[in-house]
Amino acid sequence: MYIVRCNDGSLYTWITTELERRVDEHNNSPKAAKYTRVRRPVELVYSVEVADKSEAAKEECRIKKLTRDKKLKLIK
Repeated sequence: MYIVRCNDGSLYTWITTELERRVDEHNNSPKAAKYTRVRRPVELVYSVEVADKSEAAKEECRIKKLTRDKKLKLIK
C-alpha cells in the first residue's frame, strides 16, 4: 500500500506488489493511473508492506477514509 504526492499537491493512495515499478509507471508510462498521468511528476511519500492483498485493501480503505490533515500526519 502506498501514497504518492502529485505535482499539484494532491495525494493518491493505492496498492501494488512492485512499488518501485509502479511509482515509475506513475511518472513515465501510459499505464499510470488516469489521475496521476495529468499530475506528474509524483513522489512516493508513504508505503507500508502488509501480509497479503486482503490486508493491503483494508489498509488502503482505512487510509482513504482519513481527512487530508490526518493523511499528512501519517506521512510525517
